[in-house]
Amino acid sequence: MRRISIQGGKFTGLESSADGSKSIDVIIVNAAEVSRSYYKGEYDPKVKKLPYCWSANTQTPAPEVPEDQRQSTRCMDCVNNVRGSGNGSGRACRFHQRLAVVEERVLDKVYQLQVPASSIFGKERSKGTMPLQAYAKFLSGHETPSIAVVTRISFDGDSSVPKLFFYPQRPLEEEELDEVRFMVDHDDTLQAIAFTVDAYNVNGGSPFIEVEGFDINSLS
Repeated sequence: MRRISIQGGKFTGLESSADGSKSIDVIIVNAAEVSRSYYKGEYDPKVKKLPYCWSANTQTPAPEVPEDQRQSTRCMDCVNNVRGSGNGSGRACRFHQRLAVVEERVLDKVYQLQVPASSIFGKERSKGTMPLQAYAKFLSGHETPSIAVVTRISFDGDSSVPKLFFYPQRPLEEEELDEVRFMVDHDDTLQAIAFTVDAYNVNGGSPFIEVEGFDINSLS
């Protein structure tokens, strides 16, 4: 699975000249639902580890979470769901959302982009500064599906942590749209947004799956 990283305030992992850029032009072909994950201990960007507890529906721990790792029977009652339980005013159990995207000029290669909570929620501050939910509502208000437009994703230059903004660049040409429609249910696309623990040792955790609030698939 091809994955786009946003660490260090730049997009990496792309098989194109856009690798290492501060913005990318893509088409959002599908999306997971919002979910969440809790990592035990201090965050160290140099250390890769799996979530200690996680939820695919943001309501209850996933069935695969070992009993002794479950932080609560309901996410809403969990101490890690309280603002301030994480760094600063954030929650220790963080929301995420996975998107399946293709680059504007390479419509047959699907990438997974994991969007953090700070890039999902919130309001548009000015032109070109829409987090994901606000962008979905913007497209919906214009009766435009996400697969019908090239979306520019860029970093918030004022944020100390990687934070993304979304904005439409142009509508797709009919030939482009036909190709993108084919990718909506492609195996690579479904893999990019799937919630699965098959590749992981369940006793060590599970992959974090990402999403809450709106359903971007409803825009298609």
